[in-house]
Amino acid sequence: MSTVQAGKAAPAFTLPGLDGKSLSLAEALKKGPVVAAFFKVSCPVCQFTFPFLQRIYETYGDGKMTLWGISQDDASDTKEFCGEFGIKFPALIDGEGYPASNQYALTNVPSIFLIAADGKVTVTSIGFDKAVLEQIAAEAARASGKPAAPLFRPGEVVPDFKPG
Repeated sequence: MSTVQAGKAAPAFTLPGLDGKSLSLAEALKKGPVVAAFFKVSCPVCQFTFPFLQRIYETYGDGKMTLWGISQDDASDTKEFCGEFGIKFPALIDGEGYPASNQYALTNVPSIFLIAADGKVTVTSIGFDKAVLEQIAAEAARASGKPAAPLFRPGEVVPDFKPG
């Protein structure tokens, strides 16, 4: 369990994206809330979770909210993961020594943090948590000004929780 919990300030970080350009949490927060989803490409729960994050991005990603995958793997493996699982939102590389993962004191992936524009963490999730993803989708809808849409499709079998 991360020591960064709801109500606490999110540790600042700047990491390279797959295109090599550095992206900073501080800059992203100027536009609105940020979802930071830490993952490893070999993690089966990450593989299960990230397509649902992609749905959130497709529905609400309009520049008023940022969604980032933060990979604990190299750029080549991360790019392959994104292609295989249809991930279009930006992936950042938490390089040598995992500086951002360590700042967030991660013990498991996926670890997902919803960070409000004021820099405070409002939601945390370790593993796959259906209710938390719905909460993140609701916040994304609010931030974007778009009507809330169901995250999970009728007939889709989705467990309530999968540990990371």
